[in-house]
Amino acid sequence: MGTSIHSVSPGSSDALPADMAATRSAALADAPLPDFISSPGLFVREQKPRPVGGFRGALYKLTGGGLNLGPSARQREEDELARRISRQLQGSYNTAVLSLKGGIGKTSTTVGVGLTLAEFRGDPPCAIDANPDSGDLVERALGEGIYQQQSPRTITDLLKNIESVDSLTALARYMHHAGRLHLIAGEQDPEVSDSLTAAEYLRIRKLISAYYSVALIDCGTGVTHNAMSGILQSADNLIIAAGYAVSGAKRARSTLHWLASHGYEDLARNAVVVITDKDEVSTRVDKDAIEEHLSGICRQLIAVPHDRGVADGDLVTLDVLRPETRRAYREIAAAIVDGYQ
Repeated sequence: MGTSIHSVSPGSSDALPADMAATRSAALADAPLPDFISSPGLFVREQKPRPVGGFRGALYKLTGGGLNLGPSARQREEDELARRISRQLQGSYNTAVLSLKGGIGKTSTTVGVGLTLAEFRGDPPCAIDANPDSGDLVERALGEGIYQQQSPRTITDLLKNIESVDSLTALARYMHHAGRLHLIAGEQDPEVSDSLTAAEYLRIRKLISAYYSVALIDCGTGVTHNAMSGILQSADNLIIAAGYAVSGAKRARSTLHWLASHGYEDLARNAVVVITDKDEVSTRVDKDAIEEHLSGICRQLIAVPHDRGVADGDLVTLDVLRPETRRAYREIAAAIVDGYQ
């Protein structure tokens, strides 16, 4: 009678003593099993983000996606700016744009940043012309010819009928639209424009906050006109417009000191100072000295380069601006949304 041979595989529990086999079986039974729902990353290989433009984008396209070097450092920075700008907000916030001197890029910054917010955010932003000196915010966003053809309504018209505005549809009758940027025009009659009071502005602000998560306020020049106390007490942060001229930098610094000494320390400390290089002034001054003069007294300092698309005092549209200018507006938009806590 032949001898029976029982083969044992190395991984079999039969090769282990009974007590060890039992312990191993119990451990396996208690171990959680991965599944597609709770642990999808265990089953799907992580894909690199697709590169856009440049050599990396061309190589990706040429190889049909077979060779993906991932996005460049520049693209990663742009993606991060887009993420910051588009961040979902809980509630309604507003940023006041002001300066002590006209003609240094305040309104063009309001329009450029407003259009940038509209480009990246899921909800349309609103821009309000609170300039007491017949502001041209809407003309800069639409073009003067189109604005005049619309039989424009102004902030004064909205105030007269504010009690009847109980829906976004009703509010839209007093708005103008540059793409997804919604605007309220300033009063053009000089006898009326300076009459907007702080209390009246706060009524406008309360109404806008019910329908818009982000609003920009073009304040005009100065910080002492009638509506300004209402604007400042309700602002979540500020953009201080400045120029590369020494006088412009000094005025911006004076504005921040005035704010800090009049009960608006937090606004001054968290302000974003925007230096617009109009008429290539930066080539004729000590640019580094001016930037140093302004840094350290605000949260961030951002320079907007010289660009004919914003220097003519005419229509501002993103598609005609230099890439460096559009990048600066994205940095400003990201900075103000960062300030909404």
